[in-house]
Amino acid sequence: MVMVSSVKWVDKVIADAPYAITEEFMNKLFTEYNIDYIIHGDDPCILPDGSDAYAHAKKAGRYKQIKRTEGVSSTDIVGRMLLCVRDRQILETPNHASLQRQFSHGSTPGQDNGNASGTRISHFLPTSRRIVQFSNGKGPRPDARIVYMDGAFDLFHAGHVEILKCARDYGDFLLVGIHTDQTVSAHRGPHHPIMSLHERSLSVLACRYVDEVIIGAPSEVTKDMIKTFNISLVLHGTVQESEGVRNGEKDCYAAAKELGIFKVINSPRDLTTSTIIRRIVTNHEAYKKRNEKKAESEKKYYATKQFVTGD
Repeated sequence: MVMVSSVKWVDKVIADAPYAITEEFMNKLFTEYNIDYIIHGDDPCILPDGSDAYAHAKKAGRYKQIKRTEGVSSTDIVGRMLLCVRDRQILETPNHASLQRQFSHGSTPGQDNGNASGTRISHFLPTSRRIVQFSNGKGPRPDARIVYMDGAFDLFHAGHVEILKCARDYGDFLLVGIHTDQTVSAHRGPHHPIMSLHERSLSVLACRYVDEVIIGAPSEVTKDMIKTFNISLVLHGTVQESEGVRNGEKDCYAAAKELGIFKVINSPRDLTTSTIIRRIVTNHEAYKKRNEKKAESEKKYYATKQFVTGD
């Protein structure tokens, strides 16, 4: 609910909606919520009995199909998650090994799935038009108080949404820096980040509390950067994936601290990317059964898909 409500194209969220659009629920949508159309991507949505989840909407002439986002799916992302945890002994259980095999179909060609050096390739295809569609298209006012917050924002989740909502309240314009894949990998280890820089950037841009992002922001917030973007305040949350400044490491926020514009704010949720990954591994059996059906439908979709107009 937190995630979907934060998407800037969403006007209202209906809780506890059924997976299958039954005739009763469909009529409720039309009468109580004044909905004109029920929409889904061009990938199939089949119920366990083999029937179409949107059959009633199609029969009523109130169904519209839009193009699916190419190159990214929940099945693919689960596979990426498992690659990043397979070297950790605490998670290396028979269940985890079995789950890894179920979701390992997207690893780098020519590398064995058991090889720790393997990596997963993102097939997401970003375009300049897509970035423009996600952008607000507006800069800050000359007198705006610009707030800056940076990070990996990997597997964009409810914890990210709520800290960004808090950050937005500190100014008029929220600028978010998205670290490069190389920066994230250097701090968190192989197979991180789970999502590529462009995937993470669009995820953050879709959040209604964010005004602008820096794609591939440097990890160090320099004085020059502060002047370039006219930053009034640099914020950081209390919940983070890795430790703070280690011995011998440079403090990335030293310049902001020296200028007296750095502030740590409380993170509303104790939620991290690792928390999400642990949930997936813990719920092994459910995801294993889900993937047996989903992986097959994914293959069928890509084998038979046709061009769909629209964005």
